[in-house]
Amino acid sequence: MIKNVFEYGDQAVLIDFGDEIKKEINQNVIFVFKKLKQIISENNIVGIENITPSYNKLAIQFDLGKTDITNIFKLIDQVKNEKVEINFNPNKIEIPINYDLDFGIDLERLSKITKLETNEIIESHLRTNFYVYMLGFMPGFPYMGDLDPKLYSKRLETPRVEIAEGSVIIVEQFCAIYPYKSPGGWNIIGKTPLKLFNQSQKNPSLINPGDEIIFKNISKTEFQKIWKKNYENQN
Repeated sequence: MIKNVFEYGDQAVLIDFGDEIKKEINQNVIFVFKKLKQIISENNIVGIENITPSYNKLAIQFDLGKTDITNIFKLIDQVKNEKVEINFNPNKIEIPINYDLDFGIDLERLSKITKLETNEIIESHLRTNFYVYMLGFMPGFPYMGDLDPKLYSKRLETPRVEIAEGSVIIVEQFCAIYPYKSPGGWNIIGKTPLKLFNQSQKNPSLINPGDEIIFKNISKTEFQKIWKKNYENQN
């Protein structure tokens, strides 16, 4: 399960699960992540500032004033030989999306690249059960795989200065959603009216690692109704 563990600077440790980006490897990452959080909580362990999972790595950041590298390695030893229990009942989330061309501004360009009609791109996207590998780049930003290989595409040569929050984007084998306005070079295929990150809530991220995501096509009218509820009524 764990391939290697090594110091990552003077206040962090990196747990290595391999180099491949695969669901099976990522499930190991998430299992260890949850186990470590459980052990820390149950034993009131101090000094751990953050535990961050990625596709195939897990970083533990700690406060040298409250703990040390020896204690961190002892903590990791507690999960090294654990039998991995994969969650076969993941949290399943349906994300509404509108693919109108004023939202999916790269659909026509992707149609030329992939040699698929825009409706074929949309249908393929809707058929995919996406697995959330990790959150990164910004709070609540989900990296979801695995996209249909027919839709694989590269990043834009020149990133856009601003991409609207809620934009649903794809690149290579991944799909993601922008929780906030941001520059970016991914291909935009639609937009969701859901709010992905709300820092006022106990669990601020709507989507989390290990979740399974399916998209549902909605009309522009439905989109505006949900958007108004989630954004305009909050101001």
